[in-house]
Amino acid sequence: MQGSITDVRGILVGHAQDAVAATGCTVVLCTAGAVAGVDVRGGAPGTREISCMDASATVQHVHGVLLAGGSAFGVDAAGGVMRWLEEHGFGFDVKVTRVPIVPAAIIYDLTVGSHAVRPDAAMGYAACRAASADPPAQGNVGAGTGAAIGPKPWSIGSSRMMKTGIGTASRWIGDLVVGGIVAVNCFGDIVDPSTGTVVAGALTEPGDAFAGAMNLLASMGKWSAECSTNTSIGAVATNARLDKGQARRVAIMAQDGLARTIVPAHTPMDGDTVFCLSTGEVEADVSLVGALAAEVVAQSVLNAVRMAESAYGVAGYREVHERIRRVGPADGQPGASKGARRS
Repeated sequence: MQGSITDVRGILVGHAQDAVAATGCTVVLCTAGAVAGVDVRGGAPGTREISCMDASATVQHVHGVLLAGGSAFGVDAAGGVMRWLEEHGFGFDVKVTRVPIVPAAIIYDLTVGSHAVRPDAAMGYAACRAASADPPAQGNVGAGTGAAIGPKPWSIGSSRMMKTGIGTASRWIGDLVVGGIVAVNCFGDIVDPSTGTVVAGALTEPGDAFAGAMNLLASMGKWSAECSTNTSIGAVATNARLDKGQARRVAIMAQDGLARTIVPAHTPMDGDTVFCLSTGEVEADVSLVGALAAEVVAQSVLNAVRMAESAYGVAGYREVHERIRRVGPADGQPGASKGARRS
């Protein structure tokens, strides 16, 4: 066990990105097919092939999940994932060929790097070529390449944003394995559930303390464009045997991992979406699977933040916490500023 979603046998992960343009995509492949569910909790999602996971839909398995940047343009990368899967003989058998089923969700990263470059079919195909069962890279890669926390730079400047990325984690009990992967691109603060302390978020103007997302919302007076382009997306995978209804229930419970670590989450202008993939190898209680799914999503969020490096003029975790350390606990230590600790 390596502490990643690929600890679930049969799950492969691949990243592809344009590091100059600050965008990318991540593919979670289940080439043998997996029972899938999804929970879309944000009010402004960008998704693809969501309805096929409904319990009443005919197709019973998906063959991959795409997580991408590029806003709604980024779902184009799923075409490349389909092409790679078809070329390798994976997909729903329609006699003349196989049609891969590839649900997708996107984050908004158009204001970091170049808005004119988005994940496309070629990038999706490249992510499949890079996919393996090894623990995937974390931080500024794949769908996390252009991810960031806080109001976007047209309103307050990139110096008040904080760089995030993509993270992964896993848990296992006996033969049961649950893994997760999340691209974090939220407006809300990132809170470590074990301490209740803010570890990442929008910064004050000097960039050496956290402004407090709830404080920013209160000062805005109403919802505005400053917090309208933020989404966290992810997937959990398990070797538990689930049907489509149970997979959706696990996806619903997995969203608790976002709520534990992102404050606020699931807002009207977020597109928070979590997929669940079941490879069906072991019997397990659905409540246990869902509880573990929430844990790995929460840990994936924290890993996405802690592994992100400063880039594109946006400070990463280590740089921000070094600034806070230099200022000292009286002014900038995590949890010291107003609104930085939740009760």
